[in-house]
Amino acid sequence: MESCGKFENHQKFLDKGIDDSDQRWQNNRFVDTDTLVTSNSRLSRMRLVAAICLAVVQTLGAQSIQLPWSGFAHTPQHGCISMVPSQPLNRILWTVPLGGGQYTHYSSPVVTRSNTVLFQGLIGIEALAGATGQTNWVQSTDYSGPTFCPLALTPRNRLYFGGAGGTVFYCDSPDATGSPTFARAAFYSLSQYVANSNNFNIYVHVCTPITSDRYGDIFFGYQSVAGSPLGDQGGLARIDFNGSGLWTSATNAIGATNVFRPVVNCAPSLSPDQKTVYMVFNNGTQNLLAAMDSRTLAPLASVPLLDPWTANAADAGDSSTASPTVGPDGDVYFGVLGNPAADNGSRGWLLHFDSTLSVTKTPGLFGWDVTDSIVSASLVPSYQGNSSYLLATKYNNYAAREYSMALLDPQQGARDSKSGVTVMAVVLSIPSPAPLEWCVNSAAVDPFTKSILANNEDSYLYRWDLTSNQLTESIYLSANQSGQAYTPTLIGADGTVYAINHGVLFAVGK
Repeated sequence: MESCGKFENHQKFLDKGIDDSDQRWQNNRFVDTDTLVTSNSRLSRMRLVAAICLAVVQTLGAQSIQLPWSGFAHTPQHGCISMVPSQPLNRILWTVPLGGGQYTHYSSPVVTRSNTVLFQGLIGIEALAGATGQTNWVQSTDYSGPTFCPLALTPRNRLYFGGAGGTVFYCDSPDATGSPTFARAAFYSLSQYVANSNNFNIYVHVCTPITSDRYGDIFFGYQSVAGSPLGDQGGLARIDFNGSGLWTSATNAIGATNVFRPVVNCAPSLSPDQKTVYMVFNNGTQNLLAAMDSRTLAPLASVPLLDPWTANAADAGDSSTASPTVGPDGDVYFGVLGNPAADNGSRGWLLHFDSTLSVTKTPGLFGWDVTDSIVSASLVPSYQGNSSYLLATKYNNYAAREYSMALLDPQQGARDSKSGVTVMAVVLSIPSPAPLEWCVNSAAVDPFTKSILANNEDSYLYRWDLTSNQLTESIYLSANQSGQAYTPTLIGADGTVYAINHGVLFAVGK
């Protein structure tokens, strides 16, 4: 069995890790000195309301609180919670083509504090002014992988994006109006890459979104093939702010005797205290959710992903973009297809575990190609249950051609009439306006307006108001109403809403 790979100042790397003695922790709570407000501060009413709203979002584990949108599903827990109120869906402000097609796995755009929008465009990584859509700079990348080039922003406003050979590029001035300076980092050491770049470029690829923790350390999955200089077929990598790297093979992470690799497009997730990182691995027939120490990548636990109805191995294949969501209480959620998939209408299942992966909890009755968003129960006036948060998901029934968005209660069960399985109760649901499916794989939650922004195959972007349980706003994006890719929605620094429709990034606002 293989041990974790490592290089460069390993002890310093461990000493830097999250620790209960860290002065930024008080009573097991992270204190961000940049957002502290003293009692004698003279806040205006609007600033006070905003501060209260931000405090609510903080309690939901949004650790990247300084950034409008930091990466896939925004937070390291993938809660998809906006930090600012979204603008009304009055008009299309600007558009930019991305390319791709019906089955494209688009990477999520990211947005800086200064309202720079960054994404993979047709000719490389593009940086646009969010207010106008004007191009600030374009940077080519040699990234080659199974998906669009992944991007992430750290709390220090460092931009990372994928490069060749399992490397990443980064820059510390993404808001520049001219071309900024970029550097390359490799989790197995840059010197090894430089000495053997041809082989690394052929055999090793970044294959997932990039997730940043609160300290600016990043995590991502990589795939490699037979003949790889790393001697494995993929695993989980970490690079800290200083460029020091650490990695573990998928086989080592789950303690397997046969070969596993990370699931393509499955973003690593972090626990609320950021001491545990979660990742999903498969070998073509089996799929396992693994927990690792986020400082050392040492394995902590793993659990097989099983169909709750048949107890067969569930499918977490590379055609999905589902990633683990971690709730404020530490529970872990991950969407899979059932086995056989058609048994429950090809809806899949949302599997549910405690933080240690030792307790299997009530599943949800949908899981195909979606990462569930976290919704504070306080945003839903009609909710009378006991959970502090709910889960927002698409709730399509493909066999019956019934398409809805839904809020699920992770603590309240209801019996599914077809399978007899006890599943999460539906708190609210909203049907698609047309007999077409919701095509969102990560839906932005706006706690300020108590609403959710979601794409539909009918080519409209909708606002689902959780107070009235109505679709209160919509905007038409494209004339093409078929064959949509599943894409994320996000909210920028000034409240602009971003959605991808038929290979075009749309900026929508007032």
